[in-house]
Amino acid sequence: MSTMKLLKPLWILRNGRRKKLGCSVTTWSPLATAFNTRPNSRPIFDSLKERTGLFNKPELTTFEGFYTLKDQAIEATDRLIEEATNSPTRPMVEIFDELSDTLCKVADLAEFVRIAHPQPHFARAAEEACISISGVVEKLNTHKGLYEALKKSVENGTSGDKHLAELFLFDFEQSGIHLEENKRKSVVALNDVILQTGQRFMAGAAKPRRVSRSAVPQNVRHFFSTEGDNIIVSGVYAECGEAAAREAAYRLYLAPDGTQDRLLDAVLQARHHMATLCGFRTYADRAIKASTMETAANVRQFLDLLSDGLHDRARMDFDVMLKMKKQETPYLDQLNCWDTPYYTHKAKNLLLDQANSDFSPYFSLGACMEGLDMLCQELYGISLKSEEMLPGESWSPDVYKLAVVHESEGLLGHIYCDLYERPGKPHQDCHFTIQGGKLLPDGSYQNPIVVIMLSLSGGHRSGPALLSAGALDNLFHEAGHALHSMLGRAPHQHVAGTRCPTDLAELLSVLMECFAADPQVLRRFARHFQTRQAAPERTLQRLCASKRLFAASEMQLQVFYSALDQQYHDRPAAPGGRTTDDLKEVQKQYYGLPYVENTAWQHRFSHLVGYGAKYYSYLISRALASSAWNTHFAADPLARRAGRRLRDRVLRHGGAVPPQVLLKDYLEMEITPQTLASALIDELDCHKDHLDTVLKILDRK
Repeated sequence: MSTMKLLKPLWILRNGRRKKLGCSVTTWSPLATAFNTRPNSRPIFDSLKERTGLFNKPELTTFEGFYTLKDQAIEATDRLIEEATNSPTRPMVEIFDELSDTLCKVADLAEFVRIAHPQPHFARAAEEACISISGVVEKLNTHKGLYEALKKSVENGTSGDKHLAELFLFDFEQSGIHLEENKRKSVVALNDVILQTGQRFMAGAAKPRRVSRSAVPQNVRHFFSTEGDNIIVSGVYAECGEAAAREAAYRLYLAPDGTQDRLLDAVLQARHHMATLCGFRTYADRAIKASTMETAANVRQFLDLLSDGLHDRARMDFDVMLKMKKQETPYLDQLNCWDTPYYTHKAKNLLLDQANSDFSPYFSLGACMEGLDMLCQELYGISLKSEEMLPGESWSPDVYKLAVVHESEGLLGHIYCDLYERPGKPHQDCHFTIQGGKLLPDGSYQNPIVVIMLSLSGGHRSGPALLSAGALDNLFHEAGHALHSMLGRAPHQHVAGTRCPTDLAELLSVLMECFAADPQVLRRFARHFQTRQAAPERTLQRLCASKRLFAASEMQLQVFYSALDQQYHDRPAAPGGRTTDDLKEVQKQYYGLPYVENTAWQHRFSHLVGYGAKYYSYLISRALASSAWNTHFAADPLARRAGRRLRDRVLRHGGAVPPQVLLKDYLEMEITPQTLASALIDELDCHKDHLDTVLKILDRK
């Protein structure tokens, strides 16, 4: 029995009494009703039930269970190493995949708990487990016997799945195991430098800037936090309405940082050295191998073609923004880098023609989850069913649990939804794999377990969480990652679901944003949380148009970021640090606004570590999603045949088939830099009428 069955939320009672027609939220589906009420702990009732562990793992009823799981994984790893190196009786990839599964079940779970669990002793135990498993992985990556056994099985044709065997070999060789001893030790040492230095760079990238009061113009000091005689600048204040404050924040927050420059330079130097030791021309070639684009040369060609197509289209966006700026501040006649986020946000609000508080009631969390369920049923024949959480199963009382059930295949897996903000929780929307899918020896399937994490507010008795347009996109995006795992049925865990090249892993999540921007889809579930009245058609049309506004300039910015990432990783790193010189050069070539002197934006670009040489993947994923949408979904977004085709030809396989093969078959086109760049330019042109719409609105203001 759940809390909401014991006591109806006050907003249901209040509005149920006031409404005499049958329009109250009590008519929502069970799924919508569950998500429109924030779960709470029930200590009296939970104490009567036997406690399970986190994610139903009996070992994790207490934090000490992480030590048990770690020891069990290490023991199993030793047994599997012995099997692999002593005349194995089964295909080598089966042993290696069991090794991967054994370690990932502990490492992935522990990594999530380390980040998300509010209790320090659980988080610390999880972190220790992460460190221990990382040590085991390092041992495997440098285990010559394992490598030789796998290599021999490939040569003899006894490895089993050859594609997966080659992926395992590539993982080995990235650690330099095939090199002579001195070079191999150098690769191991360089990996450690990259890891440690990269973590320090990422921490510094998010650190607020502390400056003397005298460094901030007096007329804008009140926009910033103060600490004694210092002012704290925690970001670029992108949506601040005061131009002088935006400029001050941009110049101060992005001022060059000597420590960050040295750390970034050290990472780039180490990456290039490691790549060349392993036989690659550059680190970019190493990172991009086995991806959809396959080579760094293809990535550069894609970015250049896209940049050419964006030049005039982005300039039109900037001209409109400059017109807006002149209307607001006639004495300022130049558009700068600190202006574009502000005017993009302002123009979208003008296009919506209403406050977000008027829009959001039609997109309660329950309504949006009902929309996701509707999409799943229509496209894939699967349902999202809310399940009661067992005592001890969750890390926080306000987490939801969904069973994903196929109409003929049965249970496909579970999605845990950690959607509300709380103290200490990372303010980042993301998706975690807790357990990958895998075909088991008895013929059954190990179902995937994933977590979706957002940072929503609300959901108390005063009413449900109401989503902004951005939050709606983020929910659908992260749900796309979760569904990729649920719909996959790859036989091996190492390549199941989103365990595939980054550009392919983002395909479904970006495609889901297309559904969240289509009026035909939104009108199926956008209902007022109190009256269940459908959202006005005008509201839906303006909402969808707003998502396409200034798309060319936003895409040009992503091309600039991607090109900078390639510049840093697709050539030898210049000694002594030239990262700002590179930034100036790349910005001049790829972006329509000039570099701001005495700034070093790259010192805040943490993705240079996390996505090194692969930041372009988002653009590739968007091109693939756009092609998929226009080819299979645009005319009839809810067609079962389109969903079945996507699952059978792409999602089912995860990373078990090379992405070029999957995508060429699914999209029925060659996957080249030219076709992908053209797909993105065509997408922009399909929505060019939205710019005309906003111009008319601005002329009326």
